[in-house]
Order: sequence, then C-alpha cells, then structure tokens
Amino acid sequence: MKLFNLPDLGEGLQEAEIVSWQVKPGDTVEQGQQLLSVETAKAIVEIPSPESGVIAKCYGEEGDIVQVGDPLVEYRVEGETVAAPDKPEREDSGTVVGEVKTGSEVIRERASEISSRSGGGIKATPAVRALAKQLDVDLSIVTPTGPKETITAGDVQRVAKILAEVGPMELLRGVRRTMARSMAQAHAEVVPVTLFDVVDIQHWKEKEDITVRLIQAILAACAAEPSLNAWYDAHAIGRRLLKKVHLGIAADTSDGLFVPVISDVGQYSTGQLREELNRIKQAVRDRSIAPDKLRGNTFTLSNFGTIAGRHANPVVVPPTVAILGAGHRYDAVVPVNGEPAVHKLLPLSLTFDHRAVTGGEAGRFLGVLMDSLSQ
Repeated sequence: MKLFNLPDLGEGLQEAEIVSWQVKPGDTVEQGQQLLSVETAKAIVEIPSPESGVIAKCYGEEGDIVQVGDPLVEYRVEGETVAAPDKPEREDSGTVVGEVKTGSEVIRERASEISSRSGGGIKATPAVRALAKQLDVDLSIVTPTGPKETITAGDVQRVAKILAEVGPMELLRGVRRTMARSMAQAHAEVVPVTLFDVVDIQHWKEKEDITVRLIQAILAACAAEPSLNAWYDAHAIGRRLLKKVHLGIAADTSDGLFVPVISDVGQYSTGQLREELNRIKQAVRDRSIAPDKLRGNTFTLSNFGTIAGRHANPVVVPPTVAILGAGHRYDAVVPVNGEPAVHKLLPLSLTFDHRAVTGGEAGRFLGVLMDSLSQ
C-alpha cells in the first residue's frame, strides 16, 4: 500500500476541512485527477492525485479537519493482496465479557484531582467522572458544590440539563476557525489603544464614495506618519516600516470575516480603486479569491458603519500595528460661524499597537487623516 498525505498548502496553513470527495475506494485514478476538495482559512482547494493507481482507502469524511501530513488516500500496489487481520487469542472464562473475578473487599470511592484546561485541579470521584463522560459534560466547566470543592453527580446533571437546552456544540470551521485563532493571538500579544474622533463631512457630494475617500485619507496619513504602516516582530522586538500601503479591507460574509488585500493601493486612480474594490468583494462572495490576495496587508480598514455602530475597538492582528474603523454617519448640531447648524458627521476609531506606535504618532496620523476627509 502507498499513502498520500495532505500536502503543505502554503501560506503557513497547517490544516484543512474536507469539503467533498471525488473518488471512492475501488476507483482507478490517473495522475492529476482530482481526489477531493478541502477548505482552508484562505480558499477552497482542489487536491489532485500525485500518481495513477487504484484507491484502496479514503481517510476522513466530509466535514473532518485534517492536519498537514495526515493520510488522505491509500493506493493499492499492483499484485498486492490484503491479508485478514490477525485475531489475538485470549482465554475464555465462560462469560460474554470475559473473566470476572470476585472478592469480599469493600471499595470506598474517593475524589481524586485531575488537571483542567486552565491548569487548575478538578476534584471528582470515578463515578462522577464516568457520569460526566456518559452525559458528555466537560468537568472543567462545572461549578463544584460538594465538600472541599468536589464535583457531585448533581453538579454534572445540572450542567447536562443546561447544555441540552442550549443545543449541541457547533465547531468553528474554515474562515471562522481562523478568525478565532487570529483574535486569540491578537488578544494575547497586542497592547491595543484606540483613539476616537468625528469628522465633519457636510461638504461631501451627495453620492460620495465613502470607502474610496477613506482609502485616500489613509494613504495621506501613512505618508505623513509611516510608523502606522508597519509590521511588528514580537520575538525580535522590532518593527519594519513599509513604503507601500497594502490595504486589508474587512469584508463580512455568511462564512465569516475575510480581509482581502489591495496590494500597493496607492497605484490606483479613484475610478480604478472602485473597480478593484468591486472585483475583490465579488471574489470573496464567490469564494474564488486567490490565497495571495488574503495576506500581506500592512494596514487595515473596517467600514463597519455600513451596517451599524458609531465607534468601536477594532482589533489589530499581528504583525500589523494599526486598523481604522469607520462608523455609521449621522446628523448632529454643530456650531458654524457662531450659529447652530445640522451637519453630517463621520465617526472614526483608530486602534494601534502601543508596543510599536506611540500615542503622538497615532494622534498625528489621525489628524492628517481627518484633514484629508474634511477637504
């Protein structure tokens, strides 16, 4: 037998979810023929057969998550026969379940301590642990009510009842799984600080392209204060300032959050920029976007105000050091030449990583960005 394992998919990806199989055991395949489709955090990838042969076994079902290096298919070698598995011999004690020993010793159960995910100890008797396993209850989420913080059978049954009411666990997969990991990494590493402000955009045209205006303002701010267009290396405790702005645009989809990247966004004219935005958004919706279009951003824009909300605390994802959030535009009374007037305002939220960026640098960046928007 020959095994074919999940190959390195590049982009630092270590796992994939099986979407569908195009072959089954017994099928004859040619080199280059599609074996299965897998979904990574970046895209859906078709995996071809590395050789011609007969499929002996397929590893994994649709929805299973496999790691790089895990077996995918097994090929039958020509002339090879499959031997029946050896059956281990064991003594028959005359019972269905095997030998049963009896005795007069009285066993008293004691609560033993087992380690939890959080590193602390969990006290529960073997019977309670068996009950938890039977009811599929994770003891680390159970609040003990027994003596000396021991988990009782009642505690397990109480949690089991709650879990039954909220429904089964839904494992995060694909893009959502990657988002969860990225957010956990950001929470563990980044020292975030957010500056909030509003800019008067009353002078804008009625159908002004807000996303294009925001991008142009980001370009102006990065030129004036390049420290926010950077990558931070936590291991070396250093940063790399980049001359070109590779802009990540947060895009909300039913599959999860995507951040397609417009490389060297400063090269586009206003019209070209709108065309590029439309193109990448459509590619994200179709799940046809190339993996290299989902990496390498140096700054991020989240235009969440198109949905709802004025201000937010956008999350900086390493190695980038800053992200701009644009909230929902609203009308407010502002003073104009000493008189009250109703103007349209745009709320802004700039989050930066304080390990790499000072408050002064962030403030100057936001000031230039607002000046650009107010022109």
